[in-house]
Amino acid sequence: VQLVESGGGLVQPGGSLRLSCAASGFTFSSSYMSWNRQAPGKERELVAGISAYGASTNYANSVKGRFTISRDNAKNTVYLQMNSLKPEDTAVYYCHAPLFAAWGQGIQVTVSS
Repeated sequence: VQLVESGGGLVQPGGSLRLSCAASGFTFSSSYMSWNRQAPGKERELVAGISAYGASTNYANSVKGRFTISRDNAKNTVYLQMNSLKPEDTAVYYCHAPLFAAWGQGIQVTVSS
C-alpha cells in the first residue's frame, strides 16, 4: 500500500492550493479516504473524508466552506482543494487510508505573507 501526496507549498493568506494523493497497492475505489494535518506542537487532526464512491463527505468545522475533498477512482487519486487559506491552516498534510492503516509521507502547506 502506497500513498504519495503532492501539491503543497507556500501560499499567501486568501490563496488556494490543491493537494493530490496518488494511491496504489489496494482497491482504492472501495476505500474511504481522508486528509489529515498536523501543525507544530499540535496533534494530528482529521481535515476531510470521502466515502468510497464519493457520495458522502465530512469536514472539520475549521475548514467547512473553504476546503473540498474529491476523488477520481479511475486515477486512484484523492484531492483536497483548499481555498481562502489562513495562516492557521499551516501544517503538514497527510493522506490516509484507514482501512489499511496506511499514511502518506506528508506534505508541507505554509500560509504566510
